[in-house]
Amino acid sequence: MSSTSTTTRTKPKRADGQVTGLAGELFVAAELLKRGLQTSVTFGNAKAIDLLAYNPETEKSFTVQVKSVRKRNAFPISRDRVKENHTYVFVILNKPGVEVQYFIVPGALLVNESERFTKWFVDPKFPGIPPAALEPYENGWHVFHE
Repeated sequence: MSSTSTTTRTKPKRADGQVTGLAGELFVAAELLKRGLQTSVTFGNAKAIDLLAYNPETEKSFTVQVKSVRKRNAFPISRDRVKENHTYVFVILNKPGVEVQYFIVPGALLVNESERFTKWFVDPKFPGIPPAALEPYENGWHVFHE
């Protein structure tokens, strides 16, 4: 006699994109505050800016866009939607207990030197930037102090 048993596999629950985005924004806000910048989070759904930051030493203000992923993966972003006057912080949250990774890139660099960020950045179907293309900008917090 043969018996057949069927085991059902359940897909792992997909992470909520809003939760991922908010976690990234709060991590970046904490890092900016730690570095002496006055920072506020702009809560809301259809917002154009994630954070506002002000450096009292240089008297410069920053509009900050945060792009977050839970694990090392391409950041979905299209060059066509990048604003030259914003500062972009790409965040890999990683698992609890593993340090968060930050990549800080001025919007002007993304717009004017887009070839640095691979052909995928300008791909019309699935635009994005792989983390390897952002490695030169890891922990580039100096952008907020120039």
